[in-house]
Amino acid sequence: MKPRDLWLKVRGYVLVFDPALFMVLLALSVVSLFTMYSAAADFDGRFQGHLRNLLIAFVVMWVASNVNMNWLQRSAVPLYVAGLLLLIAVALFGDVSKGARRWLNIGVTRIQPSEILKIAMPLMLAWYFQKREGALTGWDFLLAAIVLAVPTLLIARQPDLGTSILVFASGAYIIYFAGLRWKVILGLGVAALAALPLLWSVMKEYQKQRVMTLLDPTLDPLGKGFHIIQSTIAVGSGGLFGKGWMEGTQTHLEFIPERTTDFIFAVYAEEFGLLGALALLLIYCALFLRGFVIAVNGPTLFARLLAGALTMMFFTYAFVNMGMVTGILPVVGVPLPLMSYGGTAMVTLGLGAGILMSVSRSRKLMQR
Repeated sequence: MKPRDLWLKVRGYVLVFDPALFMVLLALSVVSLFTMYSAAADFDGRFQGHLRNLLIAFVVMWVASNVNMNWLQRSAVPLYVAGLLLLIAVALFGDVSKGARRWLNIGVTRIQPSEILKIAMPLMLAWYFQKREGALTGWDFLLAAIVLAVPTLLIARQPDLGTSILVFASGAYIIYFAGLRWKVILGLGVAALAALPLLWSVMKEYQKQRVMTLLDPTLDPLGKGFHIIQSTIAVGSGGLFGKGWMEGTQTHLEFIPERTTDFIFAVYAEEFGLLGALALLLIYCALFLRGFVIAVNGPTLFARLLAGALTMMFFTYAFVNMGMVTGILPVVGVPLPLMSYGGTAMVTLGLGAGILMSVSRSRKLMQR
């Protein structure tokens, strides 16, 4: 077979990336590598591990980009059911680490089933609303809420507040995009406010401490408030232009806790300043904007709902992480997309980006 003929045969599987989305993700990855190189200067192998995780995420993204929308629809229910059963297995037999039961030992390795639900939840609800398209009633939204609530509560009980928030958000976005009425949303908001005293009474002590620390970090400056105090000092000390790459004093004197994971944004803001932070925000905004363009142009309701929810998942990651680093949200352990070190979250985000690429590709295929 001639090289040209071979290329014509395989190019449909190679050139699958949405060009605009790919360029945004590539720019974000470059920023990520520069930031991680500085943040991980005292961690042997951490930068190399981050580079490996990024490469794996892009491979996962490429594989997901080649997946057909029909296959994704067929996999929605089995993936959700499998994730739910694994969560129940974690509750019954899971390994306990640092007071939390989040991992399931399967012999050769340990897995964290809650990560599966970050993708399985929007898949499941998008599939359901696709099946009910044109015949939606209030009962459909109630059933969708139950489908969302069960795994969210199981994850929250582990306890894993950060992941439960992300799973809940990914499903809630689908329900909203499917057409939930504003008066219902307002009613739920009022009910949620009225239930705050009850919620406070059932919260664990460490969760209450996180809320109190958010309101006043100086209540425990060397304990629960240390993370927020040091991260806000780092962000503020960057000034307008930053201290320069590899020159962050809060970073390299090891005042910033978890500086390669949850608090990577504090490292970036200290070294690149307000202008650098604004540039990073513009990159994320470009990511969100392109995701919404893909969602609006999706060929089916399933594709539009899924793409919209996945775009908002990226937004939730970024908003919650930056919010907790700057002290406007409690510390809940949510990574910054493609910036924070961590293999599992990186693969999940790569999968989400790949599905967005698949939605974009499916629209182009249907136009031919």
